Amino acid sequence: MKVLVIGSGGREHALVWKIVQSKKISKIFCAPGNAGTNELAENVAIGIGELDRLVYFAKKEKIDLTIVGPEAPLIAGITDLFEKNKLPIVGPTKRAARIEGSKIYAKKLLLWNKIPTAKFACFDDYKYASEFLKTKKYPLVIKAEGQCLGKGVVVCKDESTAQKFIRESMVEGIFKDEGKRIIIEEYLEGQEISFMVATDGNDFVSLLPSQDHKRAFDGDRGPNTGGMGAYAPVPFVDNKLIKRIEEEIVRPILKAMVQHDNPYIGILYPGLILTNDGPKVLEFNCRFGDPETQPVLSLLDLDIIDLFDAILHKKIKNIRLKWKKGAAVCVVLASSGYPGEYKKGIIIHGLKNLIKKKDVIAFHAGTKTDGNEVVTNGGRVLGITSVGKDLKQAIKNAYKYIGRKGVHFSGMQYRKDIGEKGLRKSLWNWLYRINCKD
Repeated sequence: MKVLVIGSGGREHALVWKIVQSKKISKIFCAPGNAGTNELAENVAIGIGELDRLVYFAKKEKIDLTIVGPEAPLIAGITDLFEKNKLPIVGPTKRAARIEGSKIYAKKLLLWNKIPTAKFACFDDYKYASEFLKTKKYPLVIKAEGQCLGKGVVVCKDESTAQKFIRESMVEGIFKDEGKRIIIEEYLEGQEISFMVATDGNDFVSLLPSQDHKRAFDGDRGPNTGGMGAYAPVPFVDNKLIKRIEEEIVRPILKAMVQHDNPYIGILYPGLILTNDGPKVLEFNCRFGDPETQPVLSLLDLDIIDLFDAILHKKIKNIRLKWKKGAAVCVVLASSGYPGEYKKGIIIHGLKNLIKKKDVIAFHAGTKTDGNEVVTNGGRVLGITSVGKDLKQAIKNAYKYIGRKGVHFSGMQYRKDIGEKGLRKSLWNWLYRINCKD
C-alpha cells in the first residue's frame, strides 16, 4: 500500500521511520518532509496548508492511507476534505479538532462533562480581563486562544507579568490573528505528563505515558517551547493511575463528543497534571505529540499500520499494543535563540556517527539538504532518541552522541536534564500517594 505522511518535523520523521518497518508498505511519501524523511521516503514539495494540492496528489498517486502529523491541517479541515474525496485518512474532523484549535471550547467541554481541570474564566475584552487580573492571587495561568505553536501559555507569578502578556496577546497581536481571546485559570501544582490514545470514536487504546519538557532551559526555566525533549514510559505512572486517567478523563470526553454528534477519531492527546487531588486536564491535542512520539514509537513493538487500520475500520477494541522492554529518551537539539529568533542554514556535523547504531537515532525536525550537506532549517533541529534497558541507560546513551564526538552544529542549544524527573525516587513516592488517594 502507498502511504502519505503530512508534516516536516521530528514527529513526522518518527512516523515515517515506524511506517517503513511495515511489510505492508510499497511506497511512502512525506509532504513536505525534511532531510531525515528524505532518506526513508519521497519528499513532496507541498505545504501542510495546501489542502487542495494534497488532495490532488493523493488522488493522482492513489494513496491508500494518509497520516497527518501537525494540528494545523486538522484544524483547517483536511480530514473532511479527504473523506469527501473518498481518501482514507487518520485524524479528527474539523469540528472534532476544535478540541485543540479552541482552548475555550475544550475547557467548556470539560466543565459541561465534569472532567477534572483547573478553574477558569474566559475573556474577549482586554479591559475586563485587565480588571479581573487586579483581583486575583498569584501565580495563575493565562492561555491565548488559537494556534500559538506551543507558546500561548504563560505561568504568571505576579500581576505585572500577567498584564504584559494579555496586552501583547489581545492588543498588540503577538500571535497575529490568534490570541484575541484568553483564558485565565488557577495554577495547579504537580508533574505534567502526556497521555496519548488511539481511538475509533467509541473505543480506544492507550499509548505509553510520556513526559515532555516544555521550558527552554534546565530545571524547567526559561520560556515555553514546542518541547525540548521527552521520555517514556513514566516510572511514576503505574497501571492503577493509567486506569484512573482512562476512566475519569479519556472515556468521558470521547463519550461526550459522541453525544454531541461530534465523534473524535484519530489520536487524542490530553496533556495532564498530577495534582494532590488526582489527574487533571491542562489541554487537549488532536494529534501525536512532538517530541513525545519519538520515544513512544521507539518502544512500540507492533506494525503501526495495524493500529491505523483499526482506527479507520472501527476495530480498536481488537488491538493489543505491545511494547519493548526498557525506556526511550529524546533530547532536542535546537538553534541558538530558540524559541525566539534564530538563524538557518548552519551545517550539521556528525550525523554519520549515528548510522547503523542500534541504540540511537537522530530524528530530523528543522533540517534540509543543501548540496551534500544537511543544514538547520528551524528552531528545533534534531531529536537524538535513544533506547536502553532502563531510563538511566537510555539517558546516558542519548547524551553520549551529542557534542563533538557525536552530533553538533554552531550555536546548538539543548537541555542537559531530560528524563531526570523519572529518576527521582522521592517524586515516585509523592505521586504514589496521589495514585492511592480515594
